Amino acid sequence: MATLFKNIKELIQVRTEPVSFLSGKEMKILPTIKDAFLVVEKGLISDFGAMQDCPTSDFSEVVDATGKMILPSWCDSHTHIVYAGNREGEFVDRINGMSYEEIANNGGGILNSAKTLQSASEEDLYNQSKVRLEEVMLLGTGAVEIKSGYGLTLEAELKMLRVIKRLKENYPVEIKATFLGAHAVPTKYKDNKEGYVDELINEILPKVAEQKLAEYIDVFCETGYFSVADTERILAAGQKYGLVAKIHVNQFTSIGGIQAGVKYNALSVDHLEEMREEDFEVLKNTKTMPVAVPSCSFFLGIPYTPARKMIDAGLPLALATDYNPGSTPSGNMNFVVSTACIKMKMTPEEAFNAATINGAYAMGLEKKVGSITKGKLANLILTKPINSYGFIPYSFGTNHIESLYVKGEKIG
Repeated sequence: MATLFKNIKELIQVRTEPVSFLSGKEMKILPTIKDAFLVVEKGLISDFGAMQDCPTSDFSEVVDATGKMILPSWCDSHTHIVYAGNREGEFVDRINGMSYEEIANNGGGILNSAKTLQSASEEDLYNQSKVRLEEVMLLGTGAVEIKSGYGLTLEAELKMLRVIKRLKENYPVEIKATFLGAHAVPTKYKDNKEGYVDELINEILPKVAEQKLAEYIDVFCETGYFSVADTERILAAGQKYGLVAKIHVNQFTSIGGIQAGVKYNALSVDHLEEMREEDFEVLKNTKTMPVAVPSCSFFLGIPYTPARKMIDAGLPLALATDYNPGSTPSGNMNFVVSTACIKMKMTPEEAFNAATINGAYAMGLEKKVGSITKGKLANLILTKPINSYGFIPYSFGTNHIESLYVKGEKIG
């Protein structure tokens, strides 16, 4: 059973040689084929090229893509879409002048979401979360990382991770699970953060590992949350269980978290709104992927990750949504790509590379998704008729996706 896409106006992100990720000047190059065909067989990309070389064999399905473009589905490497309820009240508080930190200090923020989630049933949590997953799929996301971290107790963290596992089992998109027990210090440990870190390491982490509920471990390394020393303790403990490090870092302050990430071979360091020269230097020539979340900056009104400076310094960069109820209540990768171009001065080529192949790398999925490459999963975006791929970030308020294909099957 094979499907042929023919008369593709432009086939985007074509890679014939294996690419793990792109850095610096490489990010300005986005290989494409105009007037192209693409063949999908058994859920994989099996062939592609110029229409003049289009095969004439019989296909079970033929899709005429005249005037339309095809690109790899978005790879969103940083989300928190398993949560209960919402926090629009805090949205109004911020409009009225309160900062994100002030809201958190008054019992809002992550602790607010944790309280709601702890009281939600697992079934209810799953039903709320699957709506969000289906929403982002229709917006072109074909691979997504989902974090825990709104539980902050053994029972609630495991509940979140079981929901992520169930989503993984029930939906065809690629899903990676991250244990983020160190998202905030729960009220119970308000004056005893070390006690909570001990519980994370000695009680919660072993259960997560035993039940094989996560592939990655993450820490919110930030002033007022978890220190660099806390972060290193938690990442070291995770490594003993085979969990690969990721870090929330440099969102509000630069305190040495990037250095800790590199030290523990973190797959990614995420946020990076506040960067010092030493942060740039330590990331050079490493395998740690910097990840920017521009819609968080947009929503909170905080600085944007200095993408232009990072790329010009030869670093790689990935883009993600940070979809969560408090600081980014949107999983729209199209908006992320647009915002990266408009506010972070990334070129469309750089933004597309950051949102596909580099995003795939930041989830350990670069061998499966993120480019038009033979043998990779046929997780594809078919656009509506558009002038050029630059029209996607340019026309930021419009959905230009006609269909998402996951493993060659049409989704919406």
